[in-house]
Amino acid sequence: MSESAEPSVEELVAQIRAIKVGQFLLSTGATLASLAFGKLDQGELDDARLAIDAMAAIVPLTEGQVEPEAKRSLEQAVANLKLAYAERASGASSEPTE
Repeated sequence: MSESAEPSVEELVAQIRAIKVGQFLLSTGATLASLAFGKLDQGELDDARLAIDAMAAIVPLTEGQVEPEAKRSLEQAVANLKLAYAERASGASSEPTE
């Protein structure tokens, strides 16, 4: 890095070029999982569903791009989120309205 505290444009471009897309997708999936769980906790089911669907779309794209165990972990997170969503959605629909 240069003398300044912030990287130069050239350094940022080099860092971006070094990123493997498969690893970026895996990281994005993990971020979406955290976001989805948070949205479920807040009862924001529409946003949770969107995050879960986005994760599910990413999973097949990681095939051959990340370690099989990492892909399985992402698949498991999607399954857990779908279950948590179903439980939350069924609980929300059975709550009495005022």
